[in-house]
Amino acid sequence: MGRLFGTDGVRGLANGDLTPELALSVAVAAGRVLIETDGTHQPLAIVGRDPRASGEMLEAAVVAGLASVGANVVRVGVLPTPAVAYLVGQANADLGVMLSASHNPMPDNGIKLFAAGGAKLPDELEARIEKAIADGHGLVGRPTGAGIGRVHELMDGAEHYVKHLVDATPHRLDGLKVVVDCANGAASEVGPEAYREAGAEVIAIHAEPDGLNINDKCGSTHLDDLRQAVIEHGADLGIAHDGDADRCLAITAAGEVVDGDQIMAILALAMRDAGTLTKDTLVATVMSNLGLRLAMKQAGIELIEAKVGDRYVLEVLHAGGLALGGEQSGHIVMPAHATTGDGVLTGLHLMAQLAVSGKSLADLAAVLHKLPQVLINVRVADRHVGAAAPTVQAAVALAENELGETGRVLLRPSGTEPLVRVMVEAAGEDQARAVAERIADEVRAASPA
Repeated sequence: MGRLFGTDGVRGLANGDLTPELALSVAVAAGRVLIETDGTHQPLAIVGRDPRASGEMLEAAVVAGLASVGANVVRVGVLPTPAVAYLVGQANADLGVMLSASHNPMPDNGIKLFAAGGAKLPDELEARIEKAIADGHGLVGRPTGAGIGRVHELMDGAEHYVKHLVDATPHRLDGLKVVVDCANGAASEVGPEAYREAGAEVIAIHAEPDGLNINDKCGSTHLDDLRQAVIEHGADLGIAHDGDADRCLAITAAGEVVDGDQIMAILALAMRDAGTLTKDTLVATVMSNLGLRLAMKQAGIELIEAKVGDRYVLEVLHAGGLALGGEQSGHIVMPAHATTGDGVLTGLHLMAQLAVSGKSLADLAAVLHKLPQVLINVRVADRHVGAAAPTVQAAVALAENELGETGRVLLRPSGTEPLVRVMVEAAGEDQARAVAERIADEVRAASPA
């Protein structure tokens, strides 16, 4: 069996790559690996999903698998991923399962796992689950009779989650008008409700999920409708979530995009001023724009880079006891309030800063000047040779010397395709493109496709 877990759980075409049989196996193996019991209590699992139609099928398989290893299961229905993580912690559950493919199109689905407390799994636990599936241990030694888990429904999970979000908002949002694009996803009800409860005037769009329209030309990956609605309604800003609402992007009153890097910069400065930015440090990933590092340096804030993926951001946050981190894509993590990226929580904190400062989103976002970025995907015969060849490394070193502190080079082989990705940031787009093309030529020469 190849690598089952990606950067955010198991994901694939529902009923194609991701079958009910696989979902059952993952649930059984996860129960075996994550549940530690001394025999004196029956383990508890929380299971939620986003609205996509295949979630109903996969939920049934996951619930059956967990009950078959002796776990009592509480189904919380359609809720955002961070809501499921929150409820795992609140219920002192042994594990949680979220069925969602996040921002992927409707035919896909995924399985995200949470350990006790609501944290995503480290690589070591994922590897143990994969091994348990490969070894087929889930098919033997299951409980019978009274040892089989029972299944229950939690009807007010959304209410608990919304109250948690509003309580975590640092300032009322009265006087702000916001358009929220819910991506026809898991936050279609709780997102607008939380923003309203916090005081904002809310116009919700793409908030009518039917199981088939999740992320369909809407949400954080398709911002045109949100941009148009913000301008039409004269709103102060727009907020875009993805299918499971662990992301947040924003739109200014004039229709300009504010990405995760800009949101992190706004929140980092606000938290620094409030004395809540631990060690005056922000955690981002290698994909964040160099402009974020330069803006943070000017503000006296240290920036630490993590690998791509919000769980890696979380690992760095926890290791350093830090308070804020995230990704350019809009996954923002605030460990004081959430165990994973939470798009609605991010939106609330962003809007709170507008309310308390009296500034527009455009004014707040201006703290970060994004450097022009050029990305070239070079097709090669061997992606590792293409990235590591001495001539390529020499070209990268020359480029880094040329760019100095006003630019950078990121060279990495694709994890799944015969490609080497060449990304260059520089003070000007012409310079970025010239440097990227020069390195790309060396990559092509080192491993011709």
